[in-house]
Amino acid sequence: MTSSHARGPYGSITIGNWQGGAYTDDSSGNFTHCAAGASYQSGIYFLVLIDARGNWRLGFSHQGWRLTAGESFPMTLTFDGQQPFNVYGRPLGAQLVAVDMPLNSSLINQFRKARTMSAFAEGQLFQFNLNQTAQLLPALVTCVESVRKNGLANAGEFAVAPPKQAAAPSTAEPAQPSAALPKQAKPVNKTGTGFVVSGNGHIVTNNHVISGCDEINGNLGGEAPIKLRLVSSDETNDLALLQAPSPFKEVATIREFSVQTGDGVIAIGYPYHGLLTSDFTVTTGIVSSMSGMFNDTRFLQISAAVQPGNSGGPLLDFTGALVGVVSGKLDAIKVAQATGNIPENINFAIKTGALKDFLDNSAVAYRVTTQRDPNKETAEIAKAARGYTLLISCTASEQGARAKKPAR
Repeated sequence: MTSSHARGPYGSITIGNWQGGAYTDDSSGNFTHCAAGASYQSGIYFLVLIDARGNWRLGFSHQGWRLTAGESFPMTLTFDGQQPFNVYGRPLGAQLVAVDMPLNSSLINQFRKARTMSAFAEGQLFQFNLNQTAQLLPALVTCVESVRKNGLANAGEFAVAPPKQAAAPSTAEPAQPSAALPKQAKPVNKTGTGFVVSGNGHIVTNNHVISGCDEINGNLGGEAPIKLRLVSSDETNDLALLQAPSPFKEVATIREFSVQTGDGVIAIGYPYHGLLTSDFTVTTGIVSSMSGMFNDTRFLQISAAVQPGNSGGPLLDFTGALVGVVSGKLDAIKVAQATGNIPENINFAIKTGALKDFLDNSAVAYRVTTQRDPNKETAEIAKAARGYTLLISCTASEQGARAKKPAR
């Protein structure tokens, strides 16, 4: 991508949906870079490139764009909902934009390990799944090093899958007992709760609800399940952003002013789905404390009863406004072992401050209210919440589910 006129690929890189190889300058015939790209449903062709001098770039191309070369514009890149990076897009043609990624920068380090990326520019937001980038980047390095050493004439497959183990001949020693082989991960069905947070079909839940999941589904109030895609996640604050293929009629509204200790709250969710009711449950309580475990100020402590499956659900005040995201309960067994006493009604929710920061970093527009509306009946609030509260379900490996189990 040192030039918009490149010839190739020479050799090949094939990793999942990523395809590419080595390229030369169309006019001189000199080797310029190795690259691989993937097409997305938005119509964007996303490209990752390393040039002959070892410089990294990202590229974005769309047939509908009409860009002016030389007129750079600001962009914001966000990986897995973490701290955003402010960069500049450089149009290399009417339909191609390049973003430089300096070597040894935190930008390229985040890209290397991220699962999702959002790009915000010129008032538009684009989302990308970064599947198998951990394998892609080393393959691009191998491509450059191989072409430098052996030339384009000897270009081959730069991303070689590990060879399959050959079958043992009949005269070989007996194989090891199956008990000595690593156990295959068992699928685990996971459920939780989520709620609609934007008019574009964005849904918030806990990161631990969807962590390790291959496919995520959502059910809204008895309707047929819909497939959800992961937009971004924040493991530190236990938040995840999903998106449905189409918008919903109802959206939760976030309370702009802070709650206080003693304020009444309502927790809505799907605890023990399949064991208890298939409908959501509603519990009430108060804000017991303005901080969580070990004085963690990102959380509220609440007395409203929550159980496994409530995670990711909305915590509402008695006007129906969102004041938190239900995240879990205190591990009663561990506390009892440590103190000799069984704790009661000690549950936690993520404050809306952390939620709004997460949504801002993901460039999601959400609704807020600054009005102190009169209190409503619990049944009225629950009826309204039915329009934006979803059962979240997915299947994950037993190993992944155990590794990501929340410590609350």
